[in-house]
Amino acid sequence: MRNINRNDSNNYNLYTVNEESGILEFLLKNVNGESKTKIKATLNGRGIKVNGKTVSQFDYMLKPGMKVSVSKTKKNNPFKSRYVKIVYEDKWLVVIEKNIGILSMAGGHSSLNVKSVLDEYFRKSRQKCTAHVVHRLDRDTSGLMIYAKDIETEQILEHNWHQIVYDRRYVAVVSGEMENDEGTVNNWLKDNKAYITYSSPIDNGGKYAVTHYHVLKRTTDHSLVEFKLETGRKNQIRVHTQDLGHPVCGDIKYGNGDDPLHRLCLHAYMLCFTHPATGEPMEFEIPIPTIFRSLFK
Repeated sequence: MRNINRNDSNNYNLYTVNEESGILEFLLKNVNGESKTKIKATLNGRGIKVNGKTVSQFDYMLKPGMKVSVSKTKKNNPFKSRYVKIVYEDKWLVVIEKNIGILSMAGGHSSLNVKSVLDEYFRKSRQKCTAHVVHRLDRDTSGLMIYAKDIETEQILEHNWHQIVYDRRYVAVVSGEMENDEGTVNNWLKDNKAYITYSSPIDNGGKYAVTHYHVLKRTTDHSLVEFKLETGRKNQIRVHTQDLGHPVCGDIKYGNGDDPLHRLCLHAYMLCFTHPATGEPMEFEIPIPTIFRSLFK
């Protein structure tokens, strides 16, 4: 039997522990109307006290008679950035949604990048970790990314990426009306001396790349297309859509000048992987940008 003593005075809701359990399990059982992600964010944001002492470890053990205080004001993630949104976080990794206009990691002098935004957040929330880059999205591509919080997790993800990540999908607005509803592009991709990636139907010493596509909507001017990556090569979708004769809209490097939304119209909207520490399947999907859909009303 759980007997909850709730007191809404001050800035905390108070709970009394009746049976031994981990703090995360206790909070999920007792704090009504809050998602697991939100509760984890409250823990990370130092919004939980046990017998008056702030606790942020997810595996902290509670004993009968202990008093747990849950902050009303810190139920929202303390993290605020116009470029980065935290979708999920635990002690091993963080899944974020990246906006356009920010690099995945530092490149050159004091450039705005996700890694430094996350490092600042970890510092402010007193987490003894830094963000480790595991994969990248171009500055002007938006969508889902994973960052490891320690070197061990980063190594597992980096060395076993293709076994760990079992579904990764993008959506793009491409130029023109796609002829086929679905199909596959496969060839070899290699960079030239000017760092432009080009494709070849035969092995050119580059990397073999496979992209599956499926048209979601189309007009005579544009098509909204889902891409499922079998391989994750640099600029893969951008070069493969160019090969199809329907480049991604707003692509300065591989496009044809068609720029209806004044941005690179490429968005990583689905990311599914096996958790490197717990082995749990982790599946994330974020909405297709409304601005993309606006062209297909």
